[in-house]
Amino acid sequence: MVPLQTLSASAGAVPVLCDVNRARAAAALLGADEGNNIGLVPAGIDLTREAVVHELALLYDLMAVLRAECPWDRAQTQASIVRYTLEETYELVDAVNQYQEAEGGSESTADTDVMGELGDLLFQVYFLAVVAQEEQRYDLGEVAAGIRDKLVRRHPHVFADIDAPTADDVRRNWDQIKRHTEGREGIFHEVPEALSSPLLAQKLQSRAAEVGFDWPDARGPLLKVDEELQELRLELEQSPESPAPGMGDERVAAELGDLLFAVVNVARKLKVDPELALRTASKKFRVRVEVAAELAEAEGHVWSSLDLNRQEEYYQRAKADLASCGETKRI
Repeated sequence: MVPLQTLSASAGAVPVLCDVNRARAAAALLGADEGNNIGLVPAGIDLTREAVVHELALLYDLMAVLRAECPWDRAQTQASIVRYTLEETYELVDAVNQYQEAEGGSESTADTDVMGELGDLLFQVYFLAVVAQEEQRYDLGEVAAGIRDKLVRRHPHVFADIDAPTADDVRRNWDQIKRHTEGREGIFHEVPEALSSPLLAQKLQSRAAEVGFDWPDARGPLLKVDEELQELRLELEQSPESPAPGMGDERVAAELGDLLFAVVNVARKLKVDPELALRTASKKFRVRVEVAAELAEAEGHVWSSLDLNRQEEYYQRAKADLASCGETKRI
């Protein structure tokens, strides 16, 4: 007799990560027995997997309906959609960061936000793949097969006899595979120009480090920051105070770019993500200014009418108030 498992969440049942109703739907597709209102399926069947496959198929079908019936969806191309893909990616990053900062367990609102943003990004992947399928270039199945093959190829320590006991060993193996097996030549092979500027700088610096062009620790990049800051100061002293509208001094811009590049390098050596660090600092500044304006308004002042010294006083008060109550709760 084939062993059976129940869809019940009672003690002793096989765990079902999806909710029971979705698991029942998946089990019904498998022809499970629904006697006594408790579906029974062979014990070898992964109910969560079947439910996931079922939901993904429904999303695929929905995408086809939207492309056929919705004028806006039908008008989109990969080029027009990809900007939304980038936007959804950043929204997912924000949601994950908020979840990490949130107090509470997996049932928190922050966790629900992460799930929602994952769905938005998943829809973007489906959308881009369906457009390609309509143009007879490739389909979502080929996309999945391609990444699956790549992951198997890049994990010989899992699927073959390569030894890689540490994460650093794995990274070195990946680089060798990309260079030799996949034929990616050059130090900066396939670094996307479309990356955000901090991420592009970090990626280029990491690639240079892989071939030995790097400081041993963060002290080198920190000295470089001091050097670039001094060069920027010297350039500012020699530049006109009021350049033509819309035309910043190119030499100043170049020196400022060098300074930013050096700061990103410091972040890389300290294992800090410069993109996330800057986003956190930006959000912190926004909250502090908002609170400072609220404090000024509570005392009968209009924030925009205050001089800089008074604004700074309120800003420092806002910093102190936020620090006393836990600033991250407002970010």
